[in-house]
Amino acid sequence: MKVNYLFLLILSLQFADLFGQARIKDIASFQGMHGQHLIGYGLVIGLDGSGDRSSGSSGAIFTVQSVANMLEKFGITVSADRLRVRNVAAVIVTANLTAFANIGTKLDVTVSSLGDAKSLEGGVLLTTPLLNTAGELYAMAQGPLSIGGFNIETGDGEKIRQNYTLVGRVPNGAIVQKATQSIFDVETPLGIMLQSPDFTTSARVAKAINSRFASNIATPVNAATIYVKWPRRVKNSGDLVKFMSQIEILTVVQDRVAKVVMNERTGTIVAGGNVQISEIMVSHGNLTIHTRRTPIISQPSPFARRGRTVVEGITSTTVQIDKANTIVIKNTVTVSDIASALNQLGVKPRDIIAIFQAIKEAGALQAELVVM
Repeated sequence: MKVNYLFLLILSLQFADLFGQARIKDIASFQGMHGQHLIGYGLVIGLDGSGDRSSGSSGAIFTVQSVANMLEKFGITVSADRLRVRNVAAVIVTANLTAFANIGTKLDVTVSSLGDAKSLEGGVLLTTPLLNTAGELYAMAQGPLSIGGFNIETGDGEKIRQNYTLVGRVPNGAIVQKATQSIFDVETPLGIMLQSPDFTTSARVAKAINSRFASNIATPVNAATIYVKWPRRVKNSGDLVKFMSQIEILTVVQDRVAKVVMNERTGTIVAGGNVQISEIMVSHGNLTIHTRRTPIISQPSPFARRGRTVVEGITSTTVQIDKANTIVIKNTVTVSDIASALNQLGVKPRDIIAIFQAIKEAGALQAELVVM
């Protein structure tokens, strides 16, 4: 039985939109609760000859200089010009520091090659300080890398690679050294920020909060922000946490802009359930052109003094036009009707992309068309 996976995907999105409600904590965040991006420079050691090149004008000079500086801290003085290491790679370490992270909290870090190393497979990250954009130390990272792949190169030039081996992760590799501060003042209204700004959703969030607490404490300020007044009963941190917990578990129906997203490289099409198309006729047919060149060799007569072999060719071209399929799409209410109509044409995803673009140009697509 032939299954139209595009139809099933769009239909599932439609039912999710009709019957599913989102919690406020899933579509918004509290103002003042924000993390930080951390970054650091470090060294990965223990590589099997796949580290940065340390010689020549094109080598990673900063790698050998970093190794010399590290050895000097241990009381070993070696000139950077005399170092020849291939088991070390210079890397950039990044991590995301979440809100309310306390001292001792462990974070996952991402390690990316900075020099000309061939692979970070089997490497160990040395202790690396992680700083925020202001240059403040917030965490220290260290540990063995997890690559999830391999990179093998033989002497004959053959290469076998699985996944990308110049970027790895160290699970729980960073330890927070400085706690992040997120302070809420009961004298200042609590701000709720929507991840996808929308006036309708903003109004629904405020209505849900006011209905829950039977008071007009929530006011939608704009499409992205809702301000909530603290009740009088909130006097300490325990009351504050309980009040915020009651807000974030409230459910609302998130309104979405009608949008069709298409990726021409992969032929992927994703459409929302509220996409509509006005009445329009779609005619689809395939045009196939076959071109064939037949070689013809012309040789001179035997024992001829003059003449040469000539290779010519005869080109034949045939054009095949399949019978066009025509269907009239009436005014649609749900995107499943659109998928069903296009399914009757038997078109492929890439053909559907062209059809949607043509429908948009005709002014019949009542949605935003995004082509990636």
